[in-house]
Amino acid sequence: MAEDFDLEQLVHLEQTFYDDGYTDGFAHGRIHGLIEGRALGREKGFEIWEEIGFYEGFALTWQAIYAQQADTDQRTVHHIKHLLELIQQFPRVNPSDPKSYGLAEEVDMEKLQRLIRSRYKALCACLGVRPTLRAELSSGDRGSEGDGPDARRTLTRQVWALEEDTKRPTMHGLSF
Repeated sequence: MAEDFDLEQLVHLEQTFYDDGYTDGFAHGRIHGLIEGRALGREKGFEIWEEIGFYEGFALTWQAIYAQQADTDQRTVHHIKHLLELIQQFPRVNPSDPKSYGLAEEVDMEKLQRLIRSRYKALCACLGVRPTLRAELSSGDRGSEGDGPDARRTLTRQVWALEEDTKRPTMHGLSF
């Protein structure tokens, strides 16, 4: 019985448990990281396409309006056409390998999104319409585009109703 007992294993017992716990935790963390990453990617992708879809619908609506009119402003038509071209360049898939989807190179989505926002603002200026950046504000980019009427508005909400100081009784007749 004494021959079956290995003293060397007893000396490294703590390291053995540490290594086993690390490998189990790493595998568990990898699985949960993939699940959380997919959920976050789905959420952020929806937010981006909510904004891009708003711009596309806006441009298509004005394109239909201008198609019915005889006298059209060529600058406005150009802005509509260019905005729709930029939106068509925006990727609709998330390829891990851009060449497998026929893309020559990786697309800079942030730059393209800034170009789309700029073209949208130019189109609104030509139309005399106030640009609404609601989709952008909901995605958390409040500081990135700070030049719109909606971007300047601070979103404050009162948590508790405040009473006037004169209505509250003071202690010992003291007034602060």
